[in-house]
Amino acid sequence: MSNKPIVEGGLLTAITVILGLASIYLPVFGLIIEFFCAVPIVVLTVRQGAAKGFLALTASFILLTIFVGPLLSIRNALSFGVCGLVLGWCINKGYSAIKSFIATLITAFIAQIIVIGIVTLVLEIDVIDTEMTAVQETFDETFKIYEEIGVDKETIADARRKTLITVHYMKYLLPIILLLMAVLNTVACYLTAQLVFKKLRLKFVEPMPPFAEWRFPQVIFYIASFAILGAYWGGTRNWIVLQTVSLNTAFIAMSIGLIQGLAVLSCAADKYEVSKFVRRIIFVIIILNMLTLELVAITGLFDMLFDYRARWINR
Repeated sequence: MSNKPIVEGGLLTAITVILGLASIYLPVFGLIIEFFCAVPIVVLTVRQGAAKGFLALTASFILLTIFVGPLLSIRNALSFGVCGLVLGWCINKGYSAIKSFIATLITAFIAQIIVIGIVTLVLEIDVIDTEMTAVQETFDETFKIYEEIGVDKETIADARRKTLITVHYMKYLLPIILLLMAVLNTVACYLTAQLVFKKLRLKFVEPMPPFAEWRFPQVIFYIASFAILGAYWGGTRNWIVLQTVSLNTAFIAMSIGLIQGLAVLSCAADKYEVSKFVRRIIFVIIILNMLTLELVAITGLFDMLFDYRARWINR
C-alpha cells in the first residue's frame, strides 16, 4: 500500500491549520488568507474522497482548538472548512457550477446560524443586541467627530435619525445579514479553489455561463411584489412577523433583480461593444449610488417578465 495518500492528507491538513492560524493572528493579511482556508479541504476531497476530507477537517479542527481555543476553531471549521468539503464533494459528483455554488451557499448559511447559536450558548450573550449596540456606538463616535469639525447640527440630527431607523431595521434583516456573509464565504471558497485548481491543473466544475446570459425565473418578480406589499402592511399595522418575513424576502428578491439588471446592462455593453474598462466604471457608479441600484434592480425584475435581451436578439 502506497503511503502517498497518507502523506498528501497530512500535508493538506497541516496547510489548513497553518492558514487558520495565519488568518487569526495576522492583523491585515489574515482577512485575505482566511479566504484560502477551504482550499486544502477541497483539494483533498476531490483527490481522495469526502471521507478523507472530513477526517482532515476534523484533525485540523482539533489542532486549531489546541492552539487558539474552541470558539475560533469552530468558526473557522464551519465558515470555510465545511464549505470546502461540500464544494469538493460536488466536484467529485460532477455537478454543474450552479448546483455546486448553491449547495455550498446553503451549507455556508446553515454554518453561520450554527456559529451564532454556539457563541450565544457558550458565552451566554445576545449576539444580535451586542452587534447592534456596537454599530450604534460606532455611528455615535462618528457623529461626535462631525460635531467637533463644525458640521451643521441639523444635518447631524437628520443623519442620526436615519441611522436609528437603519439600526432598527437591521434587527429585522438579520437573516439577510447572515445570508450575505454566507454568500461572501461561498464566493471566496469558490474563486480561491478555482484559482488553485487551475494552477494545479486539476479538473474543476464546468464554467458558469457568461454573466450577460444570466436569467432568473419569473416567480421572483411576483415574490418581490407580494413581499413589498407585505412589508407595507406589516409596518402600518404593526404585524412584526409579517414585516420581518416580508422585508427579508423583498431584500432577497431585489438582490436577485439587481443581479439580473446588471446582466442586462452587461448584455447591452456587449451589444454596443463597450470596453471592459468603461463598463467597470459604470458598474462601480451604479453600486455606489442607492438610486441607481434600485433602478437596476427594478429593471432586472421586469426583465424576468419581458426578457429584453431576447427582443434585442430577435431584432
